[in-house]
Amino acid sequence: MFRALPSPGAGRHLSARVFCGVSLALVITLLGGVSGCGGSKGAKNSVSGKVTLNGQPVAGIVTFTGSENKTASSPIALDGSYVIQDPPLGSVKITVAGPVGATPAAGAPPVGKDGPAMPDMGGGNKAAAAPAKYGSAATSNLSYDVKPGKQTYDIQLTP
Repeated sequence: MFRALPSPGAGRHLSARVFCGVSLALVITLLGGVSGCGGSKGAKNSVSGKVTLNGQPVAGIVTFTGSENKTASSPIALDGSYVIQDPPLGSVKITVAGPVGATPAAGAPPVGKDGPAMPDMGGGNKAAAAPAKYGSAATSNLSYDVKPGKQTYDIQLTP
């Protein structure tokens, strides 16, 4: 018969608890997103390989150009190896440009003929420069179909 009436501050305590619970959930969600939970370091997609001319390593830079002119480049090591991280997916055009002062390939025009020669650092590893035609996507005639994941593609140039 008698009904208990809620105390005057009871409603405020309940809404404060709900507010705190929602705030805590929001903070945990935001911190999880900022910390990168589940994320991985490094590129998911990459293409690696060697650039050679007549079986000899080529020095310089290799560039992949995809649709909408998205590009990704990599320096070419003295042994001809390269690794392109996060290349454009799908069909790409490939260019290979030699460094200034690199040893030109037999029968190829010299690269950077007006620039100073690179000093000999010893070690006997002499990488050749790519022929000039490989420096432009319009004339290189090099292409590759990049798929998701890590893959290997050796680039063999001709004089």
